[in-house]
Amino acid sequence: MSRNYNCLIVIATGFIFLLGCSTAGQHREKIDQTAYKIIEQKQMEAIGKTEPFSIESPQDTLRRRLMLEQNLPYSNPASLNTKDLEPIDHWPKDDYLDRDKTALTEEVFSGTGPIQLSLIDALQIAAKNNRQYQSMKENVFVAALGLDLERDEFRNTFAGAFSSDISANLGGDETTSGIQNSGAVGLSRRFLNGISLTTQIGMDLVKLLNPFSSSSYSLFGDASISIPLMRGSGKHIVAEPLIQAERDALYAIYDFEQYKRQFAVNITEEYLVTLQAIDRIENDKASYESSVTSTRLSRRKADAGLEKVSDVDLAIQREFSSRTSWIRSQFQYQDRLDSLKIQLGLPPDVQIELDRDELMRLTASAQSIIESATTSVIEEEVPPADAPANLKPISRENAGPMELEEDIAIQLALDNRLDLRIALGNLYDARRRVVIAADALRAEFTLLGNASFGETRSLGSADNPSTIDPNFEKGRYNALLNLDLPLERTREIISYRQSIINLERAVRDYQELEDSIKMDIRSRLRNLHQNREQLIIEAQSVAFNERREKNQILALQAGRVTIRDVVDSQDSLVSAQNSLTDALVSYRLSELRLQQELDLLQIDPDGLWKEISPEELKNERQSE
Repeated sequence: MSRNYNCLIVIATGFIFLLGCSTAGQHREKIDQTAYKIIEQKQMEAIGKTEPFSIESPQDTLRRRLMLEQNLPYSNPASLNTKDLEPIDHWPKDDYLDRDKTALTEEVFSGTGPIQLSLIDALQIAAKNNRQYQSMKENVFVAALGLDLERDEFRNTFAGAFSSDISANLGGDETTSGIQNSGAVGLSRRFLNGISLTTQIGMDLVKLLNPFSSSSYSLFGDASISIPLMRGSGKHIVAEPLIQAERDALYAIYDFEQYKRQFAVNITEEYLVTLQAIDRIENDKASYESSVTSTRLSRRKADAGLEKVSDVDLAIQREFSSRTSWIRSQFQYQDRLDSLKIQLGLPPDVQIELDRDELMRLTASAQSIIESATTSVIEEEVPPADAPANLKPISRENAGPMELEEDIAIQLALDNRLDLRIALGNLYDARRRVVIAADALRAEFTLLGNASFGETRSLGSADNPSTIDPNFEKGRYNALLNLDLPLERTREIISYRQSIINLERAVRDYQELEDSIKMDIRSRLRNLHQNREQLIIEAQSVAFNERREKNQILALQAGRVTIRDVVDSQDSLVSAQNSLTDALVSYRLSELRLQQELDLLQIDPDGLWKEISPEELKNERQSE
C-alpha cells in the first residue's frame, strides 16, 4: 500500500513540475513559431512565395537612437521603446522585455548631426518605423493566431488533475481522520465529421488514519461519444469556423500586400513633394535675387533720367513680393518635411536632410519627353498669320512605357487585384453561410454513448477491497438517441432568409468593385496621359520663358523695354519652373499609382519596390 501511495505522489509531483517549468517567454516563443509557420503557408498560397516576416521591432530603433543622439525632448520612456519601459509590479518574467537579450538593431544612420536620407533610405526606414505599417503586420499575425485557435478545436486535448484532501471530523463520539488522494488524466477530441470523444482514466487512494488504519485504492475510467446524424453533421458544417479562419488568414495576407504597395507609393509621394518644396525654395530664391538686381538697375536708370519713378516703384514692389514668396516657400518646406518625418515613424524635431539629386534623376527619367518638347518649341516654324489654326490633337506620341493600352491594363487589373480576390472570397463565404443556415432548419438527431469501469474511493469506502483491474466485463455501458424535431425554427428561418439577402449583397459588392476597378484604371491611364501632356507643355513653357527673360534683360539694357516687362518675364519663368517640377513629380507618381492599381508593383520586406516591365507583360500576353 505504501508503495502505491508513494508512486501516486511522485507522479503527481512530476506532473505539477512539468506544468510549472515553462515560462511565459517560452510559451510566447512557441506560439510565435506556430504563427510564423502559418503565415509562411498563407504567403505561399496567396502570392506564390514566402517572404521574411516578423512583428518584432528592433530593440534599438532608429527613432530611439536619434532621439538620444540628437538630445531631443521626450515626456516618458514610452517615447523611446517598449524595452525602455519601467517594469510594473508582478510583471511576468518573460524574454520579451529582457534587457539582457541580444536583439536586432537598425544598423544604419547614426550621429548627432542631420542624417542624409535618399528615397530608398526613406522607404526602408518607413517599413521599420511607421506605426500603421506595424499595425498592419500585426493584423496578419493576429489572423494567424486566430487560425491556430480554430485548429486547436480539432486537436487532441489532454487534461490532468491531482487532488489531496486531509480531513478530520471531531463532531462524533470518536474522531475520524484520513487522507484522500485522487489523480486523473483525460483526452478529448472533436473530429471534422462532428463526432466528439472524451476519455478519462484515474486512480483514487484513501487512507483512514483514525479510528482504523485501513486503506484502499482503485482504478477507474470512462469514455463518452457524441455523433450528430442530421443537423450539425458533416465536415462542411462542423469545420465552418475553421474554414473561415483559414480564409481570414489568407485575406489578411492579401490586405497586407495591397497595403505595402499603397504605403510605398505614399512614402514616395511624400518624399518627392518635399523635394518639390526644396526646388520651389531655389526657384523663389533665384527670383528674389533677380528682383534685387532688377531693382538696382531700375533705380540707376531712374537716377540717370532714363526710367520713370513708377517703374522703380514697380521693381521695388516686385522685390517685396519675391521676398515674401521666398520666405513662404521655406516655411512650407519645413511643414512638408515634418509631415514626411511622421510618415517615416520619426519625431518631427529630428534632423534629417533629403537627397536633392532625386529630382535630377527624376528629370533624367523623363528626359526624352522634355527634349522633344523643347526642340519643338524652339525649332518650330511660324506659319503665316492668316493660315488656318491647326490644333495639335491629343496623341500617344512620346508615350511613356507605362501608358498601356486600356484593354490590356484592365485585364491585368482583373487578373491581379487582390481586393477583387477578397471580394470573390467573400462571395464564396456568403454562399457557405447559406448552406450553414439551411442546415440549422433540419431536425437534430444525435447518438450518445458512454462507457465506464471501476469505481471511485472516499474515506467511507476505505475498507473496500483495492482493485486496479479494469474488468471491462463488469463495466457500465449506455447509449442514447436524442431527436429534436424542427417544430419551432423561427430564429433559424429568419437567419436563413438573411443569409440569402447577404449573398445578394455580396454579389452586388463584387460587381461594384469590378466596375470600380475598371473605372479607376481608365482614370489612371487618362491621368497619366494628361500628366505627360502637361509635362510637355511645362517643359516648353520653361524653354520659352528662359528665352523671353534673357531677351527682356538685353532689351532693358538697350532701353527698348521697361522694368515692368522684365518683371513679368521673371515672374513667368519662376512660375514655369515650379510648374515643370510639379509636372515631373505628377507624371512619376502617376506611373507608380497605375502600377499600384494593377497590383503589379512588387514590394520586398524592406519596403523597396520592383517595377513591372511593360515589355515582359506584352511577351507574356503574346505567349498566352
